[in-house]
Amino acid sequence: MAVAARTRSTLAATGRAAADPGIEAPWFARIPTGVWLVGAVLLTMPAYANNFVLFQVFGWSFILGIIALSLMFLAGYGGMVSLIQMTVAGLAGYMVAILGPSGTEQISLGLSWWIYLPVALAVATLFGTLVGTLAVRTEGIYTIMITLAIASAFFYFTRQNYTIFNGYNGFTLVRPPDLFGVDWRQPVPFYYLSLACAALCYAAVVYVARAPFGLALQGIRDNARRMAALGYNVTAHRILAYGFASVLAAVGGVLLVWQNGQIAPGTAGIPAVIDILVIAVVGGLRRPIGPFIGALIYVVLSSFAPDILTAFGLEPDRFKLIVGLGFLAAVFFSPDGVLGLWDRWQARRARRPDPLTGKVP
Repeated sequence: MAVAARTRSTLAATGRAAADPGIEAPWFARIPTGVWLVGAVLLTMPAYANNFVLFQVFGWSFILGIIALSLMFLAGYGGMVSLIQMTVAGLAGYMVAILGPSGTEQISLGLSWWIYLPVALAVATLFGTLVGTLAVRTEGIYTIMITLAIASAFFYFTRQNYTIFNGYNGFTLVRPPDLFGVDWRQPVPFYYLSLACAALCYAAVVYVARAPFGLALQGIRDNARRMAALGYNVTAHRILAYGFASVLAAVGGVLLVWQNGQIAPGTAGIPAVIDILVIAVVGGLRRPIGPFIGALIYVVLSSFAPDILTAFGLEPDRFKLIVGLGFLAAVFFSPDGVLGLWDRWQARRARRPDPLTGKVP
């Protein structure tokens, strides 16, 4: 009887929360149904998807989505377009290869994971924060140029330095640690590992965006002078935004080197830097889910475009042409990316006349 009474009271309270906007509903009741459906599909995907889809398509999409998410946070919430995010990810991957075990034993130190993993994240985060300290002194095209210049310098430095970064060859046989007796580079374990990291990074961005720091950062994006007049330290907020974004990029870099099993200068080369920008723009820079949508589109095109070109008698190496055409189409038809197209479709559907009355709602 007591349990039934508590159940009735809970249902009554939930009903009052839905009827009375002054009563806040539980957090799980505020999550859209579509999010629950997507989560259920992703969690159960290993039951019906093959290893290629799990490891190469979705695993790679989650990793690129995390790195592009760091760019989305800076550009969407801070108004700062940074091209250093893939470089931060590459530095984190290099630190894992240098400090941990790898096939290049003459350089790698072979330390334990609980040492090299936090050090790699810390070094990459510090590097991204220092670059942000320089970049926040500029605005607009100058921010893009200074971050691109640093990314180019990092690429050429790693390619020419053989003492620390092993030059053009890089590092091979870089594997994740076997924790809890699980080989995390197998398709199913790595899929769940990358999915968990992507979910945590997404939740972190959503939380920070709604926190006082995130709201202040968005205010600085809209009107920096007014926020400074209100007493906010504009420069400090922007530098902290670079630091937080660098943590996200570093996580993506660690996952990237574990998935590839190797790292070389081309991992953080200029084409890879531009790819992250393309992914973020195609998905949409206004919401955190955009980079993951853009990453999935990019990975699908990169994985299957060569086969399509071969079927039409064209060189498979020109698959970047299809990726570029998709980028141009997305930007031309919707400056807000795929999410912008979805919003426009939803708005047009909402204005559709009622079939019975003929009135537009």
